[in-house]
Amino acid sequence: MAWKIDPAHSEINFTVRHMMISNVRGRFERFEGTVEFDEQNPTRSSVEVKIEAASINTREPQRDAHLRSPDFLDVEKFPYITFKSKRIEVLDSNRGRIVGDLTIRDVTKEVTLEVEYNGTVKSPFGHTSAGFSATTTINRKDWGLQWNVPLEAGGWLVGETVHINIEIEMIKEEQTQAVA
Repeated sequence: MAWKIDPAHSEINFTVRHMMISNVRGRFERFEGTVEFDEQNPTRSSVEVKIEAASINTREPQRDAHLRSPDFLDVEKFPYITFKSKRIEVLDSNRGRIVGDLTIRDVTKEVTLEVEYNGTVKSPFGHTSAGFSATTTINRKDWGLQWNVPLEAGGWLVGETVHINIEIEMIKEEQTQAVA
């Protein structure tokens, strides 16, 4: 059954070390996606997400402009970050893994999302919604995000490790039949 990600109730967030002493948090403001969610057999499900790279927001306009530049995401040349699942593994009734291809700057690498299923409910508005939380960690350099500055005391301005946290609420696309 097809489900659509509800961006008003979903988030794609990330955390990266800054100057080796603190974490900077950010998010992507605009994204869309569809999920083929088989509630009876989740291993037959699939996920596709498209993120507008220019929608990056770390609450610091100068840093965001730099992250959009060719030093990092190069949003003029590569406007989207995408994820497409390859397989889904069920660990128990609420946990699983989604293995898929993450594409950033036209570089595609396999990543594994650790996923928690938060349940399915009928909303007060009459539609069926489901919720998921997911996490993964990537090395930004694997996708060509190489820019950095060495620090006088040693280490680097921007950490290589990126922690990604995702909260997804999705809405079931009800099948309707035309009345003859």
